[in-house]
Amino acid sequence: MQFLTIQRILGILLSLFSVTLLPPIAVSLFYDDGSIRAFVTAFILLFVAGFLIWLPVRKHRKELKIRDGFLVVVMFWITLGISGALPFFLTEVPNMSFTDAVFESMSGLTTTGATVLTGLDNLPEAVLFYRQFLQWLGGMGIVVLAVAILPLLGVGGMQLYRAETPGPMKDSKLTPRITETAKALWYIYLTLTILCAVSFKWAGMNWFDAIGHSFSTVAIGGFSTHDASMGYFSSSTIEMITIVFMLIAGMNFSLHFLAWRHKSISHYWRDAELRTYVFILAIISIITSTYLYFSHTFDSPWDAIHQGTFQTVSIGTTAGFTTAEYYLWPSFLPILLLMTSYVGGCAGSTGGGMKVIRVMLLFKQGYREVLRLIHPNAIFAIKVNDKAIPRKVVGAVWGFFALYIFCFGIMHLFLMATGLDIITSFSAVTACLNNLGPGLGDVGANFGSINSPAKWVLCMAMLLGRLEIFTLLVVLSPAFWRR
Repeated sequence: MQFLTIQRILGILLSLFSVTLLPPIAVSLFYDDGSIRAFVTAFILLFVAGFLIWLPVRKHRKELKIRDGFLVVVMFWITLGISGALPFFLTEVPNMSFTDAVFESMSGLTTTGATVLTGLDNLPEAVLFYRQFLQWLGGMGIVVLAVAILPLLGVGGMQLYRAETPGPMKDSKLTPRITETAKALWYIYLTLTILCAVSFKWAGMNWFDAIGHSFSTVAIGGFSTHDASMGYFSSSTIEMITIVFMLIAGMNFSLHFLAWRHKSISHYWRDAELRTYVFILAIISIITSTYLYFSHTFDSPWDAIHQGTFQTVSIGTTAGFTTAEYYLWPSFLPILLLMTSYVGGCAGSTGGGMKVIRVMLLFKQGYREVLRLIHPNAIFAIKVNDKAIPRKVVGAVWGFFALYIFCFGIMHLFLMATGLDIITSFSAVTACLNNLGPGLGDVGANFGSINSPAKWVLCMAMLLGRLEIFTLLVVLSPAFWRR
């Protein structure tokens, strides 16, 4: 383990994160909302802390190994969740406990979108902007950003990139150099954010709401500057724009890179994962809209289609925006939508969940076992996009699925042990592990009413979901620390 090099990187990354408090400071000055002292204090504390961590080990520049990369990412995300809570904890409005501040910070950075806050319409503008900005930073991953703009680190960027990026196949690079890959991803991410903000402004939002919601839409985060979320605007145009950008952000960003590089969109439909992604969302949208209409939840066919499609895409991509109280919808619909979030977005997207490619591989592996029962001596290859998937990848997917279910079960039982009912605990863990946000029962509207131990467990669930189980659990395993 290169502990001194790891310390140096953490110091640099923490100082870098402190700079992200400058935009909220500017917003506070512009609106004169009274929260500037909290943000300035947090900026100074974080910058000085990062500097003091970096200073003693500034000359240690050794190549990171794979284990070092995992440790840097895990330590940084935990540190970030706590550090990002400082502005929330220091502000007078809202007045938040340390637990609530960490929960809100972790929810933002992991793009979960679960909130403990109410009365958003009356909060200081800087606090609202900061929440949205946290999600935007966490969407593509702050560590990937660091790899993109800090080649001065003098470390193996691929180790950080492998630990940070989602999906079962982490070794693929869009460009020969890892820093160029990270830059390409961030250029695409920034371009989509700008296009989304301009579209929201054109549709009727003011610039503050347009920028804030573009942050959380492209990040598939779900935070809003209003209690009513997207329903506040009562605009079908805004909701259609949101659907489009949620769908785009839920796709593999390498497809967007190829579209930009080759000036063609033909490869989109040739991708099996994308076709499955669209198919699943389309089928769930049809089921939801049909049931809403025939159950007379909405009397108008258009309203049923409109509301059913928006909630399906929002929850299916794990964005978590709402235009209706879906947790009060009849029969099986709330559970159906929650279960859709387990699939989530495509690998290499800003979405949460297990990822579409993993669900595809699980289904293909299950179907292969059925075929083996019929033809015991036959050899069946699992293929995606006409390419055989290596056995170790399929095995890793099954391992991921087993750990996902195991972690869900343990946390679900723990939340019930703290006194939460079965629906609330089930949906809370689902919403946080899938980085979704809204749940059912007592967490349908927000997470403010649940107890503190439950909130800390859910912070762990958010981190597990964001780092896709393995990255965090590998650091906690005894074998990781053996020489």
